[in-house]
Amino acid sequence: MLRIKNFRVALRLSTILVTLLALMLLLSFFVIGQPPESEFIILLFFLLLFFFIFSVFLIHYRIERFILNKIKGIYNDLSPSGVSMSQQIVQSDMEALRESVLKFADDKKLEMETLREKEDYRKEFIGNISHELKTPLFTIQGYVLTLLEGAIRDKNVREKYLKRTAKGVERLIYVVKDLDLITQFESGIKTIDRSYFDIKQLVENVFDLLEMQAIKNKISIGFAREYPQSFPVFADEERIQQVLTNLIINSLKYGVKNGKTEVSLEELSEEKVLIKISDNGEGVAEEHLPRLFERFYRVDKSGNRKAGGSGLGLAIVKHIIEAHQEKLLVESTPGVGSEFSFTLQRATKEVKFNQD
Repeated sequence: MLRIKNFRVALRLSTILVTLLALMLLLSFFVIGQPPESEFIILLFFLLLFFFIFSVFLIHYRIERFILNKIKGIYNDLSPSGVSMSQQIVQSDMEALRESVLKFADDKKLEMETLREKEDYRKEFIGNISHELKTPLFTIQGYVLTLLEGAIRDKNVREKYLKRTAKGVERLIYVVKDLDLITQFESGIKTIDRSYFDIKQLVENVFDLLEMQAIKNKISIGFAREYPQSFPVFADEERIQQVLTNLIINSLKYGVKNGKTEVSLEELSEEKVLIKISDNGEGVAEEHLPRLFERFYRVDKSGNRKAGGSGLGLAIVKHIIEAHQEKLLVESTPGVGSEFSFTLQRATKEVKFNQD
């Protein structure tokens, strides 16, 4: 479309130019007072025709070059740094250029929104980690200053404050260790040490470890039903125990009085076993579910903690399951409860043979 318009412009300019030239020649003959011969008129006609055709293509070419140089300048401004023009298709069609500019604008808008989201996440992460580290640090500082101001002479106060200071230090170590573990998984330093074990037996071991905490919270823990058979899997036993522990502790933390937390096992296919941890606790609203596994993310924005924790438990769960290249899902309804589920590789004969 643009080339047709350019050709029409060149045609008009050439017509004007040839007309002016013809008028000048006629005027010169009129001034001289000698009429031209017929042979000369025919030769002049062909010369003007040739000049007209030549000027049309020359003007059209110059217009095209002018527009193309302008478009190249626009592409140079829009193209990423380090990308030369020889690697791009320069379009002289203005409509195509318009679409390219609009696409560029949409991409930049999306990029800016992504950067803004990342910046908001960075600010929130810094605020959360500052809160998690600030609380035990101020606790330790308060007890130490009190002891230094004279309370250290009182044996009972000294022992009580030193124990509380030790708890604050333990909490700091707990947060730092969890952060270090996540960092190792993200950087690929931490690897999965797979072995064969019975996931049912591992769940029973976790129940034994958390029995006292469950009694304290007045929440029952156990299997959803009886499982007479074993469920052999091929995974990192230590890390999967950490996953089960974190998920069940999370369930106990946000459970309700006289509630229940149940674990169910299911042979999903010949290759996978599905493990579900469900409860009838507080539940989580749908808008929080996509961010539930982020570091330090809390549904309660006040930052209050019901039962301690580093705020990294679910993030660690996510990284461990992803390191196993398995799926982690969560479903939750406020006032009804939550269900976390993940898959593991079954320890079938084929798997054992391939590993051997």
